[in-house]
Amino acid sequence: MAKVTDVLPELTGEEMVYVQNLVKDWDDEKARNFANVYRTRRKDPQVILITALLGLIVVAGVHRFLLGQIGMGLLYLFTGGLCLIGTIIDLVNHQRLAFEFNQKVAEEVATIMK
Repeated sequence: MAKVTDVLPELTGEEMVYVQNLVKDWDDEKARNFANVYRTRRKDPQVILITALLGLIVVAGVHRFLLGQIGMGLLYLFTGGLCLIGTIIDLVNHQRLAFEFNQKVAEEVATIMK
């Protein structure tokens, strides 16, 4: 039984609980392999926050492109972050946006590992 804090110490909150539920029945070697792949694919909430802040100053929607939401990224790009309102909402919800993306990535990696 692998502990998430041993293989992925950078995780916090909901993300740590979610990943722990995914790897709770795995041996240590499989959990380490999962951690290596997951670590390279996940998005840090701080990166999402910084790119959303850039949306207020430079180019709106960069954070949506990083999250793989190409349609929303284009919409934000052409509408100025939906007149900055969407960008401000994303600034407040940057952790949720990152968690939802990381949740999908964790599921994909777990499926590959099985």
